[in-house]
Amino acid sequence: MKVKKKKRAYKASNLPPGTMAYKGKKTSLKTVIDIINYSNQTFTKLDCNDVEDGFHFEGNEQVTWININGLNNIEDIEKLGTHYKLHPLTLEDIVNTSQRPKLEEFENYFFVVFKMLYFKDDDDLQYEHLSMVVGSDYVLTFQESDGDVFDDLRERIKAAKGRIRSQGADYLMYAILDAIVDNYFTVIEVIGDKIEDLEASIFESQTDNSTTPGQIQQLKQEVLKIRRSIFPLREVINRLEKSDNSIINEKSVSYIRDLYDHIIQVNEAIDLYREMVWSLMDMYMTIISNKMNEVMKVLTIIATIFIPLTFIAGIYGMNFTYIPELQYKNGYFVLLGAMLVLFIIMLIYFRRKKWL
Repeated sequence: MKVKKKKRAYKASNLPPGTMAYKGKKTSLKTVIDIINYSNQTFTKLDCNDVEDGFHFEGNEQVTWININGLNNIEDIEKLGTHYKLHPLTLEDIVNTSQRPKLEEFENYFFVVFKMLYFKDDDDLQYEHLSMVVGSDYVLTFQESDGDVFDDLRERIKAAKGRIRSQGADYLMYAILDAIVDNYFTVIEVIGDKIEDLEASIFESQTDNSTTPGQIQQLKQEVLKIRRSIFPLREVINRLEKSDNSIINEKSVSYIRDLYDHIIQVNEAIDLYREMVWSLMDMYMTIISNKMNEVMKVLTIIATIFIPLTFIAGIYGMNFTYIPELQYKNGYFVLLGAMLVLFIIMLIYFRRKKWL
């Protein structure tokens, strides 16, 4: 099985720092904006196409969550950046889909980059670049296209379930990260099932030998890609926990600490599955080698049995004028009987030696 090489999208070259240049594959014809504004007593939700619709919520002592779908529409993102006074390098990283997960702390906001992983159509794993800007009373999230893992979170805010409506923007940041990390568990659970199924298939010799190496290599690449997407988030959450920025309330620190424990569990599971995938090829080659050894053992035993029989047949096939046994009336049948007895004796010997 031939593994296809994918072209990587790198940062645009020869552009000055702070220049916005979207290099992702997911494009939207128009920007879709979801705005949720809430407090302990109020809730407002808007679906619109103009980023300026969310500006009037600012400064009303409520929490505003603006989610932007579509990073290719740079003008809309620039409007948000201008209104919320985002640094040009922040805007550059928002549309840079090759950016690794990281945390940057500015004077009036946090900037967090991470990867959102989820399954589309059951078995199609999606990798999506997602950025988040967290201010004192607002949260901005930027994702490449429609579809995310925040439906349960939106429903909790709408129905006022739990404590989220009574908390600030820092708790909303935690809830978003928690939804991302919880979905990581779902992803790695599916990957674990794939590894175990392939391992059982290899061990039971039910997999076509021509496709097994390709399946192992494809699974290995998938695990490594997941690890590259998730592993740096551990450092991000650890820095959030230790930050003394006034944006993060002391009450939220304990939740962030619990989130850190979860991301550690995810990383440990990924490392375990990575070792399992690497051992699959060794196990496959060992099984193939054992099968070859079994074949060679059978062929060797057959050759060993026929060596003395060939020797006997060779003696009586020599062209001497006088061989006494050739004149014996039943000599042919005696010779066949002797060969059969010798054959049986060798089989018994091989069985006692446990070679058969």
